[in-house]
Parts: sequence; C-alpha cells; structure tokens
Amino acid sequence: MITSFHAKYFAHELTRRHAPNDVGRLSQSLFDASVDLNPHQIEAALFALKSPLSKGVLLADEVGLGKTIEAGIVLCQYWSERRRRLLVICPASLRKQWALELEEKFNLPAVVLDAKTSRDFLKQGKSPLNQKAIVVLSYNYAHKIRDELKAIQWDLAVIDEAHKLRNSYRESNKIGQGLRWAMEDCRKLLLTATPLQNSLLELYGLATLIDDHIFGDVNAFRSQYVSAGGDLEGLRERLSGFCRRTLRNQVTEYIRYTERKAITRPFSPTDDEHRLYEAVSEFLTRPNSYAIPHRQRHLTELILRKLLASSSLAVAGTLETMKLRLEALRDEKVQDDPDFAESLITDEDIEGDLLDEILELDELEEDGDTQPQDIDRKQLNEEIRLLAELAELARSIGTDTKTRSLLSALDIGFEQMAVTGAQKKALIFTESRRTQFYLKEYLEANGYAGQVVLFSGTNNSPEATAIYEKWLMANQGTGRIAGSRDIDIRTALIEYFRDTGTILIATEAAAEGVNIQFCSLVINYDLPWNPQRVEQRIGRCHRYGQKHDVVVINFLNERNQADRRVLELLTEKFNLFNGVFGASDEVLGSIESGVDFEKRILTIYQECRTPEEIETAFKALQAEMDERIQARMSDTRKMLLENFDEDVHERLRVQLSDTKAQLDKFSKRFWSVTQFMLRDQARFDNENLAFDIAKPPSQSIPAGRYHLISKSGPKSIAKDDPDYGTYLYRLSHPLGEYVIDQAKALDTPVAKVIFNVSQHPTRLHLVESLRGKRGYLTLTALAIDSYEREEYLLFSAVDAGGSPLEQETCEKLFNCMADSAVPTTIPDSVVTRLAAESQRHAKATISQSLEANNKHFNEAREKLEKWADDLVLAAEKALRDTKEQIKIAQRQARLATNLDEQHEIQQRIQKLEKQQRRQRQEIFQVEDDIIEKRDALIESLEKRLTQKTESKTLFSLEWAVV
Repeated sequence: MITSFHAKYFAHELTRRHAPNDVGRLSQSLFDASVDLNPHQIEAALFALKSPLSKGVLLADEVGLGKTIEAGIVLCQYWSERRRRLLVICPASLRKQWALELEEKFNLPAVVLDAKTSRDFLKQGKSPLNQKAIVVLSYNYAHKIRDELKAIQWDLAVIDEAHKLRNSYRESNKIGQGLRWAMEDCRKLLLTATPLQNSLLELYGLATLIDDHIFGDVNAFRSQYVSAGGDLEGLRERLSGFCRRTLRNQVTEYIRYTERKAITRPFSPTDDEHRLYEAVSEFLTRPNSYAIPHRQRHLTELILRKLLASSSLAVAGTLETMKLRLEALRDEKVQDDPDFAESLITDEDIEGDLLDEILELDELEEDGDTQPQDIDRKQLNEEIRLLAELAELARSIGTDTKTRSLLSALDIGFEQMAVTGAQKKALIFTESRRTQFYLKEYLEANGYAGQVVLFSGTNNSPEATAIYEKWLMANQGTGRIAGSRDIDIRTALIEYFRDTGTILIATEAAAEGVNIQFCSLVINYDLPWNPQRVEQRIGRCHRYGQKHDVVVINFLNERNQADRRVLELLTEKFNLFNGVFGASDEVLGSIESGVDFEKRILTIYQECRTPEEIETAFKALQAEMDERIQARMSDTRKMLLENFDEDVHERLRVQLSDTKAQLDKFSKRFWSVTQFMLRDQARFDNENLAFDIAKPPSQSIPAGRYHLISKSGPKSIAKDDPDYGTYLYRLSHPLGEYVIDQAKALDTPVAKVIFNVSQHPTRLHLVESLRGKRGYLTLTALAIDSYEREEYLLFSAVDAGGSPLEQETCEKLFNCMADSAVPTTIPDSVVTRLAAESQRHAKATISQSLEANNKHFNEAREKLEKWADDLVLAAEKALRDTKEQIKIAQRQARLATNLDEQHEIQQRIQKLEKQQRRQRQEIFQVEDDIIEKRDALIESLEKRLTQKTESKTLFSLEWAVV
C-alpha cells in the first residue's frame, strides 16, 4: 500500500509543468489520448514544444504519417497546461474532420465556427470566439474575421494544409496576407506533407507565415538561396530550426505497410447508355446555356461530368434539377442562381475541395460574366424541352451495365479476401448520393439483403438513424457517447459495418477522417480525376494497422477513350494503386491543386471529341506531368527536406523507450493515487485496472465502473441500475481531477515511513543499498517563471550518518510500497541540514533552468542576427546590381554607333550614378535602422529572461528501508 506521502508526491508529479525539452512534459497528453502513438509523432510534438521563444514550427511529415495526431498531442498538452486559447485553421472540407478527431482521439472539446454558428452564438449573448473549446475555422472565414482574431492573444494556432498559404508573402494573396497579420503575435503550428512544390520561395513564404524574423526580405532570400550557386547547405541549416520532416521509409521499423493490388473491371455500355453520354456531353459543350450558370461555369460543368460518369439515375436526377431551375427562371425571371453549384455539391455529397473553390470565389467576389438581361424565351423553352427528353432517356435505361458489373467485381474482390484470410468486407466509393441509394437497392435485391451500410455527409437516412439509436442504447453510460450526433453516428455506422455489415457504400464524406483498417477491399465505382482524392480514399483502408494486402478495383468504360487515358494517367504517373506506399508526396505535390488538375481533364472532355484529339491532349498533359514530377524529385529538394535527420532511426528508438517508460510510470502512479484516495468508496479490480464506485464524492461525478484508459476501450457490464455506467478513467475526467486535487491537499505531518524494497517486484539497486538504513528527507515544490513556467519536485535527504541522498534515489524510494506512517519529530540539527540541502538543490535547479533558457535566448538572438544580415545583404546587393548596370551601360556607350544612341545611354548612366550615390548614402541608414530594430527585439527577450521563483515545502519525514 502507499502512504499519504506517496499520494501527495504522485499527485504533484502527475500535474507539474515540465521544462520544454523534457519528454515528461507530454506524459499527461499522451496518457489522455485514445490513439496508438508512434515514436516519430512524439518526436514531432516535442519539436513543436521545444523552444519557449519560437513563434512556431512546420511539421512536414510525408503523407499518412499522422500530422493531425502530432498536432493533437500538442493541443492536448496546451489544454492540460490550462492554456486554452486554441485555434485550428484549415480548408473548409476538413473542419468537421478536425473537430471529430480532437473529440474522439484526445477528448478535447472543439467547435466549428462559421458565419451561421457565429450568429447563433451572438443571439444567445455569447462571444463566438470566447469558447471553452478549441475553435475550428476555414481559411476563408478566418480571413473574414481577421480583426476579431487579431484582438485575442491565442496560445496556439494550428494551420493545416499550410502549403495552400505558401505565397502568403505576396500582396496579391489576400487570404494569406490576412492570416499572417491576424496570427503574427501568436505561436503557430503549420502542417503540410508538401512544403516544397515548385520553388524554394515557397519555403520562404511558409517561414514568413510563422515569423517575419526567420529570413530577411524576399530579395535577400532569392539572392542567397534561389539564384545559381545558392547556399543550399546554409538554407538547410536554417530550416532545421523550425521545420521537421519524417519520411514513410524511415518508420518501417515501427509501422508495417501491406501491399496494394489493383484490378481493372472493364464494362461496355449499351448503345442507349452511350447515346445518353454523347447527348449530355453535347449539351454541356454549348457555349451559351441557361442551364449552366455563368458564375462558376467550369466548376458546374466539372460536377455534371462527375455525375454523368456515375450512373444513369444520378444523371436523370441532376437533369431534372436543372430543368426545374430553368422553369423557375422562365416563370420568375430570376437572372442567375449563384448557389446552384454549391447546392449540387451538397445534394450529391461531392468532395469538399470543390466547396473550398466556391468559397474562395465568393471571398474574392469573382462573379464572372452575368447572363444577358433579356431572356431568349425560345432558347430557354428549347433547353427545358431537351433536358426533359434527356432525363426521360436516362430513366428509361434502368439498371445500367456498370451496375451489373459491380456484382462480378465484388465476387472477384471477395475471392481475393478469401485467399489472404481478410474479412469479407468491401468499401465502395461513389461521387453521387443518388447512385449510392440506387446501388444499395440493387445489391440488396441481388444477394446482399441486410448487409449494405450507407455513409454520407449527413447520414440522415432512416437506416442510419436506426443504427445510431441502437448504438446509443448499447453504449449508454460507457463514456463513449460524445453527445454530438455527427460524431456518434459516424462511429455507429463504422462499427456496424465492422461487426455486422458486408458492404459500405460511401460518398466522399468517408474519404477523410475515417479509419477502416479492418476492410481490405476498396472499389472505386466512380473514379475521381483528382489523384489526391484517390489516395485519400485508398488510405482509409491501406494505412497503419492494416494486416492484409489491400485490393483496389477500378471500373473502366471501354467505349470512352478519355476514361481509359485518365485511368492510365492516375496509374502510371501517380502510382496510386500498386506498391507498399502508394502515391508519394513528391508525385502528389507535383499538382498545385487537385481541383486545378481536374479542371485540366475537364477541358479535354469538353473540347476533344475524336479519339485522336483526346490522345493528343492527354499526351501533352502527360508530358507536362513528367516534367513536373521530375522537377519535384530533384537533388535540391532531397538535400533540403529528406535528410534533416540522418540518425532518425536511432533517435526514434531512444524516444520510444523513453516515452514508454514515462507512460508506464504515469499510469502506475495515477492508479496508485486513485486506489489510496478512493479506498473507502470504491471496489477495485486490479487485474483489469478497473473499479466500481456506487456513491461518488460529488453530484457532478457519475456512479459506475471506471476503466483506466486503454486503446481498446472498456467492456460494458450488466447492471440493474440504468444510471450505473462504464467510463474511461482519465486524468481530465471529473473523478480524476477530484482524486488529484484531494491528494495534493492531504495533511502530511512529520512521520516515520518504512519503505519495503524486499517485496518490490523488480530490482531497485539504489534503494537496496539502503536496506537496514534510516534517515530523513524533505520534498520541496519549486516553480520558475521565465519564458515559460517550469515546475520541479526536489528531494533533499540524508541518512543517519549525515551522508546526502541523490534525487534519483529518493524518487526510486517512493516506487516502493510502505507501511503506515507513524508520527515522529525531526531533530533541529537535521531540519537545519535539510533546509540547507534544499536551498542548494533549488539554486542548482534554477541555474540549470537559466542555462537552458540562455540557450533558447542565444538561438533566438542568432536568428535575429541572421535576419538583420539578410536585410543588410539585400541593400548591399541592390547597390552591386546598380554598379553592374552602370558597367553594362558604359560598355554599350563605347559601342554606340550614333550620337543619339550615345546621348540616350549617357542619360541612363547619369540616372544610375545618381541612384548609386543615393544607395551608398542610404545603406548606412538602412544598416543603422536594422541594427536598432534587432537590438530592440533582443532587449525584449532579455527582459523576459528574468526569472521569478517560488517554493514551498510539501512534507518532511523520517525514512527507513527494509
């Protein structure tokens, strides 16, 4: 059993603020996370936290290595340290995913904020940004409310998909400029798998997003690193201070990746199906059509093309929607419908990247052309008639050839599953919600009745609701219910698919934020043209934790040459379907935007009619891709980003063992404190690390069975009382907080404690050497406030002979169980000796802290020195450039063939010489200004370095070891 001294010490240790570089700093956040963590993720989180003076870092791990998890660990740590002004800024399509991940994996409250939810909060008299939760915003909305964001001192802002802001230093990049300004005073954590896509200047852009004082201006950066003979080694050294990157091939020691195996499933449409395709294609290529709004025309055409390739029923429904819109235009004389493309995306649950494009257009108010004021009623009526005919033709087709091919595709896939021993489960992706419902009906009528689950953005079908309600009943009182329908219904549907279903038919809503490692068959019923989206789909199953090879089946329309070439391009150029790793970020990064790439392919579909035209256009696109991909794999990029940490394997191995030790010690101590504090109130099951508490200590704490946090989650137990639930027991749970607070407040008068090392399950050499000895010790809590608050628990101890004990020996002493403490007194001479030891220990700790902070100060000072050098260099380069121009002009003057030319050149030389004199005078002023600014920044850092300390004695005792 432990004593009240153990409990008090453990409670303070479990919640103390560690120094920035201490792996123990992450103990609480790692303990509270419901996710399997890999060492590179812990390394990345520590990198993000390491310097208290840093304005942020860039985490640039390759695709699929868990940057969201790394950011989640950091956010969790900030939350546990009561620094809760936290922000996540991401593309609109990822907002919900972020909120889900934070709540599910880290038990962190999150709220997605947009114009509507902000209005709702204001109606309730609440400040939208003043939440007791992590605030999640889209880029566009964050830019829109940049003034409000600027007014708040945020503790941390996570910026996901940060490469989208790589040109934020340019004045033309309005959103990037707005976010830079709004976030310039807070710490930032940038996430991207593709930090360098086409130019080294993109690294400059990302650096300035973090901190304006990392590099000088863009001209200095260009002259030092981008021009011929650039100092790439110097750039790599400067990047290493704020950019960290791990590649997939560096972590295979910890993460086992299975293979991908691709199967193409060809089908040949009937003549009616082909006639429908040609007729709709012809309609989409009309230069002036009322059916397609002029605003966002290309985006609307792209969506319609996706639906055309999906199913005849999806086409029919969309054609009817277009017809209704034209009838409204005819009857109400509406000029245009700016929300038409957005409503198509919402109705069909099409990929969110397209929604981002629309929001960006709205933000920039690029309304494009407007339709003529006078409506040509003859043309309008003719389009209404044609749409009706096309919709009727589409509906008359019934079950199309592609649908019938799905049954044989499933047979082929399930045969592969049987060979590998994988479960008989299939994940089918479609780009249309109409197709999704249609496929469900078809499959259930053809051998899969009761085995098909649907997953979409809304998940509001009667079947989904029934699964959700059943899941709620089954998990009542388990602590697994988040309370958000969006979060809980996603969990319910995935678990139903895992435990009961055979087929999950999903829209793009399942391409992100859903982990389905238990399934190893992915069927692209509709194949996106965006390779990033395809990679995300396959990544739902082919990811860490997958035990079997993943089979990927793609459908191919044999009567469509463009479809064939798209599949070839995605297969050969992007390596999406085969191999261990799938598409690498070098290849995916060769396209600036998946939507831009889709628009390129759309142009081919829209403009090329013959097989020869299609072939020529795709060859040109493929040649461009070859060039881009080759450029992405250049030696420059590899030198800069792929070799940051040559000793990565060794460091990760060390980090893994350190972290496991920390977590193990953390769990044991939390469990021991809980057993001690609730010994009279709870019944403990040590084997399963669980306890039952029928009468909790306060009304805010529910009665029930509590399990120490585990990745598998607690098993429900039958109980007659409906209020008696099963809960994950975390430090952040109200009961956990109660236990810790009560333990910290324990009354611990001086007593004799007999530590029993003989019964300790493992060897403790340091303590065993004390067997038969006795002495005294005191525990002091020391807090140091400098750049950040650091807390230490310092033991001061002596044995009966007056010899001092080391800190580590005392810590290990408290790993031993002890007999009940017996009241005693400590001789005055020993009290004086312990006070002196305590003071010495505190001074040494303060000195070490100062040394560590001095190191941070010197790193920050060096960064500012280099920044100043960059700016001076830029001024000197401008002077050198002018001198060079004068030399060239003088050479031209000597070669002039007539007086007019000579006179013109002499005038140019005079202007350049005047500019040179001005630059010579200005360079000293510029240098003085830069140095003055640098010194002011350094002075402010020096002021913050001043330490404030406070200490208090937690307890003193007499010890003996048996």
